[in-house]
Amino acid sequence: MHLNKTVNLDPITVEIIGNAFSSITEEMGAALVRASHSTNIKERQDCSTAIFGVAGNVLCQAEHIPMHLGSFLGIIPHIIKRNDISSLKEGDVFIGNDAYEGGATHLPDIVIAQPVFFQEQLIGWVVNTAHHADFADRGHAHIYQEGIRIPPIRLYRAGKLQEDVQEMFLLNCQVPGERLSDLRAQLAANRTGSDRLISLCNKYGVDVILAAGEALQDYAERKMRAGIRAIPDGIYSFSDRFELFGSNIDMELSVDIEIRGDEMDLRFDAPPQVRAGLNLVFTGLLACVYYGVKAMIDPTILPNAGLARPLRVTAPKGSVLNCVLPAAVNGRIAIAQRVVDIIFGALSKAVPDRSIAAGNGSCVAATFSGTKPDGSMWVYLETIGGGMGARKTKDGLDGVHVHMTNTSNLPAESLELEYPITLLKYELVDGSGGCGKQRGGMGLRRTYLMEASCRLTVNNVSRVNSMPWGLDGGESGAGSAIRFFRDGNALPEDTRDFISGDIVEIITPGGGGYGPAVFRKQRDVVRDLSERVITRQQADTHYQSQVAEPAIA
Repeated sequence: MHLNKTVNLDPITVEIIGNAFSSITEEMGAALVRASHSTNIKERQDCSTAIFGVAGNVLCQAEHIPMHLGSFLGIIPHIIKRNDISSLKEGDVFIGNDAYEGGATHLPDIVIAQPVFFQEQLIGWVVNTAHHADFADRGHAHIYQEGIRIPPIRLYRAGKLQEDVQEMFLLNCQVPGERLSDLRAQLAANRTGSDRLISLCNKYGVDVILAAGEALQDYAERKMRAGIRAIPDGIYSFSDRFELFGSNIDMELSVDIEIRGDEMDLRFDAPPQVRAGLNLVFTGLLACVYYGVKAMIDPTILPNAGLARPLRVTAPKGSVLNCVLPAAVNGRIAIAQRVVDIIFGALSKAVPDRSIAAGNGSCVAATFSGTKPDGSMWVYLETIGGGMGARKTKDGLDGVHVHMTNTSNLPAESLELEYPITLLKYELVDGSGGCGKQRGGMGLRRTYLMEASCRLTVNNVSRVNSMPWGLDGGESGAGSAIRFFRDGNALPEDTRDFISGDIVEIITPGGGGYGPAVFRKQRDVVRDLSERVITRQQADTHYQSQVAEPAIA
């Protein structure tokens, strides 16, 4: 990077350029969603975009999926490590997804990175990641079972498609036509970002843009340090239980957060990595920390690399929070949610006015797959939200994704148009939010009727026995439940193969309450009661009638 050290920047120009970076990343995201083919991206918007500096520092990440920062953190440094930076050419495009080689935090997240040149000078990178709903019905004992691993390699070289690389990727996918369309949408999004960055350089000059990028990171660092300095020095600790439905996994995760002046150390403790797809690589842990600390300290801090400078993060190497090869990572989002819970729990002891009770902390992922009449495969992925934890002055939100996930749901109309599945019920679970002065958000019930034979894998079902905790006397939210039915009879919880007429019911957790329920305002109690259109008993009776006669549901 050839930065002119004599550039004088005024705060207004820095602010304008910072807003331009944010606008570019948002436009990249919009282009990716509009151009994609799969429902997981065009409807559920399971994708993220970012701009990086020349050396791989984050300049701006769009407000999409916090977990995807973990996919971004390693890719540019790994590209630079594998390639002489002088060998990079305009028109180069890199692809990667491997959790251990800087590509992503799990294999379905395909990352596309493109260097941006202005008058033959490298000025930065535009990057996006999209969750490709593929690699279904795989094993998760280790990462080799979870799909194709791609280190950061060139998909385009000086503008020319490396057809063998693309062919190798598509050959390992179950729905290759959909993958190719989504891949092209990612390429288009990066071209949009590149064009906008070049336009900024034409308007302000490349030295101003580069200097503004550095200034924005310094500003984020100053705001983070100021926020940490406002917290009393000390060590704040918290632990929580993490278990998974349908397995013997039941463990404790903990963190000690030490505040020293304007710096923060986060020391995590966790058991050894497990032979299941829930392990978290270190970049994924960093993404959880950066999100959690930013949310608690000052949500207005700019989302760039500067905010990380005052933070020190450690976790035992080879543990579920800092796993090493060949640990499986496909369902890492479940344990990532718990990481945020324990960060919030620890900091609630230092800044209780800013904290919230535990959210649903589960992010249930249901992957349906089957064969179309023409012999090709279909794959439908849905991650289902739940209740948000209550805040000191507000109830938790009902039926939303929390913390590390931020995807939309797949609308019933789109689901039933694209796949041989009918959505029987999609509703809030009455009474699932923890009671308190402020009530926790309610979880969701999503009930599917199979219209054809298919295979289903349900991952990330946590908070089955460990309920989302409340704060300051608030009560816990309700937990998860998964139920399968055939001809009105319950099926075993380990059922994976379903036939036409079978029913799948997924219930997600609510959020914890805040403050003793006895202090809840009368008008809020009246509103709570008015929202209960049918009681839990009536809902169960109504549901059983649907199980008995699914054809008329």
